[in-house]
Amino acid sequence: MTELEKYLADFKEAVVNVYPISDKAFNLLAETVYIQQFKKNEVLLREGHVANDIFFVCKGALNSYFIDEKGAIWNKWIYLERDFASTRFSAIIKTPNEFTLQAIENTTVVCLPYHQTRKAINQNDELKNLYIAYLEKKWIVINEEREISLLTESATARYLKLLQAHPGIENRIPLQYIASHLSITPTQLSRIRKELTR
Repeated sequence: MTELEKYLADFKEAVVNVYPISDKAFNLLAETVYIQQFKKNEVLLREGHVANDIFFVCKGALNSYFIDEKGAIWNKWIYLERDFASTRFSAIIKTPNEFTLQAIENTTVVCLPYHQTRKAINQNDELKNLYIAYLEKKWIVINEEREISLLTESATARYLKLLQAHPGIENRIPLQYIASHLSITPTQLSRIRKELTR
């Protein structure tokens, strides 16, 4: 299996995990996608631009962040292998995006262009169901789980859960990004890491 074939196989597995579509429906979707590579620190989507793609991370890592009025950087989300990175709000209502999406490592993604993907979705009921399931999982289930976690779990518990979901992330991703992803300060994260090694 070539590297390209592996990326597409991983993409298909992730898609079917969201909603079980047939090979025929997947092939219709696959006709709209393409593979793209980004170097470390390269920007995929800049703040103030309208988002036009969903990115499936094949290899590497992405970070979404925004800069406040005082120039402070706030990291919104870290995306790792097999994650879907997107800002559907910007694409759907054609408004400038409020976040910057940047590669933390050399990263390979499957790009799903919004307009071509929506055209395929409109032609196929299975893809319509996939899109609904994706929106429900991405914007309702995952976000609500994150909100509940922030309200009910300690920072240490959230960090351990992140390590369990993504083994080795602490060796790949700058700790300030991880801290922001967990809604804590880098100092708090350092303290947690020290306590866990005792």
